[in-house]
Amino acid sequence: MPRRERNKFVKRGQIIELLIEDYAFGGKGIGRIRNEHGEFVVFVPNTLPGQLVKTQIKKSSKKYAEGKLFEVLKASEDEIDMPYQSIPGAPYINLPIEKQHDYKKQSTLELFKRIGKVADIEDKFDEFVTSPNTFHYRNKMEYGFSAIGYDHDLKTDVDEFTLGFKKRGTWWCGDNLNNDSGLFDAEFENQLKDIRAYCIATGLDPWHAPKREGFFRYFVVRKSYKTNRLLFNLVTTSYDLPKFDLDKFANYLVELFGDRVAGLLHTINDEVGDRTIATTGSISLIYGDDKIVEELLDLNFEISMKSFFQTNPKCAEKLYSKVVDYALENKEAIDNTVVLDLFCGTGTIGQIIANKANNTKIVGVDIVAAAIKDAKENAKRNNIEGLKFYAADVGKFLTEHPEYTNKIRTIILDPARAGIAPKTLKKMINLNAERLVYVSCNPATQARDTEQLREAGYTLKKISLVDQFPHTAHIETVVLFEKIN
Repeated sequence: MPRRERNKFVKRGQIIELLIEDYAFGGKGIGRIRNEHGEFVVFVPNTLPGQLVKTQIKKSSKKYAEGKLFEVLKASEDEIDMPYQSIPGAPYINLPIEKQHDYKKQSTLELFKRIGKVADIEDKFDEFVTSPNTFHYRNKMEYGFSAIGYDHDLKTDVDEFTLGFKKRGTWWCGDNLNNDSGLFDAEFENQLKDIRAYCIATGLDPWHAPKREGFFRYFVVRKSYKTNRLLFNLVTTSYDLPKFDLDKFANYLVELFGDRVAGLLHTINDEVGDRTIATTGSISLIYGDDKIVEELLDLNFEISMKSFFQTNPKCAEKLYSKVVDYALENKEAIDNTVVLDLFCGTGTIGQIIANKANNTKIVGVDIVAAAIKDAKENAKRNNIEGLKFYAADVGKFLTEHPEYTNKIRTIILDPARAGIAPKTLKKMINLNAERLVYVSCNPATQARDTEQLREAGYTLKKISLVDQFPHTAHIETVVLFEKIN
């Protein structure tokens, strides 16, 4: 067996300092190591050209390596000071938003050119849709408790009760959030340190990830932009639960936030895995309501703690408006027909289209039963008829329901990050729909599917980018495909 050639530039596990020189899709900064053996590329997620970073090599091959960001040692000249506490979930918050847009547009279109084989993608580009709120746009945050903190002056782990986010590049170490991060609700985040002090005063332990023990695990908050109310979920283990007064904690939250408190839920999670809500745990209502109401494009949606709902609701309105514009561009293909809304989630897009079309039957399909339950309830709440929702695997549904899949002219699809399974995509192509409106939170898998759709006779007519998550590498895409006659 031939001996594997040793990498002459880096080895797995090695920690190096690296100057980031370029930007690739998905927020991967590109650094280069140059020595007597030549030049070698290292990709480091969540970094920017011009930054000097400390990174640990996680994967290495002959052609390139991938690192994990530990620390930004020197900022890029493009970065500016911001009045917010830096967190791993907002790696680009110091980069002017216009520059963020430039990076996202350039790298995403290049992806469709390289993977989707759309050579003239620039000619198909329609619009870069910006978020109405650049800061404080999120409607949900998950804060974690940890028994291990980080001393930024000594640059070492310390035994400390923390409530905030994971220290960048670690799974075992927490980092306190003491001030507004610029992403969520400013009033709440500025008082998170008070909630931490309350929990410390109980004498109960936070979660110790390496030991897999402790009481406090997560504090999850959902916000309604329609009502400005907050729904809380405290996640703990069952160990020492009798020592913690949940009603007293609920009253404390009301003291802090008054009538903004919609409700407090308590979740028991005794699993050792790093998951907010356990598959075997219980969730109970301690105070107030277990849901909040949000509004999108004049429609009301009831959201529970487990519901999937767009994280940036104000930008989601613009995303859905773009989807509806593409779907209704040829209204003849919508009116008096059946429209398939695949991977429909809580059915938001289907409801909006049904509200604007004439005599159109919307058939929504999603494998998540809880999402379909919410979709049915929301359609009833909004008094929208012509909707039928199914909790089913999309691939199986297309096989088992020929009464809907014959003579379909328009399909809306919004799959998960993994994209569409090849067999499911083939079944969808076989429906021979005239038009597809494909929404994606992962343009890499969408570009992959684009190549197969083009081979099947579809042409990419338009593409828009939607900046749902400012200060991150994420971008959503809306693509209109039409069948070539």
